[in-house]
Amino acid sequence: MNAPSRPPARERILNTAHELFYQHGIRATGVDRIIAECGVTKVTFYRHFPGKHALILFFLEYRHQRWLAWFREALERHGGDIHALVPAMAGWFGEAEFRGCAFINTVGELAEDLPEVVDIARRHKEAMTTILGELLPVTGNREELSGALAIAVDGAIVHAQYDASPGNALAALARTVNALVPPETP
Repeated sequence: MNAPSRPPARERILNTAHELFYQHGIRATGVDRIIAECGVTKVTFYRHFPGKHALILFFLEYRHQRWLAWFREALERHGGDIHALVPAMAGWFGEAEFRGCAFINTVGELAEDLPEVVDIARRHKEAMTTILGELLPVTGNREELSGALAIAVDGAIVHAQYDASPGNALAALARTVNALVPPETP
């Protein structure tokens, strides 16, 4: 019987960096640890990524794609309207590996040393805001409401990251959503 094939080296490096950067922080995660945990040589690592800064940018792009795909799927799974936001976020906040927003965390860690992370984070937040806007009723102030809601989501993420329980963050987010779009009553 054939052994299962391993993913290509570039994919292993990126997956390992994704996990370690998100769980432990970017500054706390060295290239040597990534190399050791993904099982590649230094030569192989540097063939795919010229350095840690390049890897960080690829990590953020990878995280952007993965998170947006998860976000869309979670919203759809919970009803596909703006009221799906709170249960979708509750699912994420309840995951054992939840460590907040990788983009907010990275900007906090590296904005001065690697200003490109700010642009990537901004693009990520704009994409999230667009998705939220798609869930809102079509009104003249839809863009304004989706922007306000995106800020509320970011606040809930940060609060859930440091609070012992995400319940307060989720309750505040639910109040915000319900104030913007009152739930339909049967």
